[in-house]
Amino acid sequence: MAGAVASGRPGTVHSKMGRTVALARLLNRDCTRLLELYRERESFSPELSLEKDRIVALAPSAPHLSTNDRVWLLHSALHQCLRLFERVIGWEEEQGFGGEGEYESKRRTVKDRLGHLLQSTKNLLVETGGITPLTPDPDNPEETDGLESGGGVFEAKLWIFRVLQELIHWTHSTAQTLHSLQSEREKERGGRTARMGKRDKVQS
Repeated sequence: MAGAVASGRPGTVHSKMGRTVALARLLNRDCTRLLELYRERESFSPELSLEKDRIVALAPSAPHLSTNDRVWLLHSALHQCLRLFERVIGWEEEQGFGGEGEYESKRRTVKDRLGHLLQSTKNLLVETGGITPLTPDPDNPEETDGLESGGGVFEAKLWIFRVLQELIHWTHSTAQTLHSLQSEREKERGGRTARMGKRDKVQS
């Protein structure tokens, strides 16, 4: 999982990180709108919030972690989010929630962009030499409990609500963390440039 940031070309990594931040922010807005549409469709109260324990449970990112480790955590979370969302889509289609309304259109957009964001974070890991294969976690019952626990349709719909909240949370976390990493890299480059300038003056 760990690797040296210096292994990737600074300019290339920096520009890719910027594009990934922009994509994560766009996707976060899409996910927020999708939850609004879902809330309206199911007539859930505007005050309803089910953000208790996270469905996607990962160790929190921290400043002491390497860039690769922090990006890997985000990549892993997004990977789990995509699997959960695919389960949601499959269940809704089985229940007859198809059609061509705004909800279904936004759902397709979120799935496509989530796949692109997952690929973008993978590319960042490749650039920095820190790619690690991801494998499903068979010990995480939350991934299917909301649809297979036999709790009924209403419980399944509440679980879907939680999944959509997970998408909002992790796309926001991706944008915030990568933006922070981008700022850190800019400061590091600025510091190196200043030190090189001082050294050149001394030598001259």
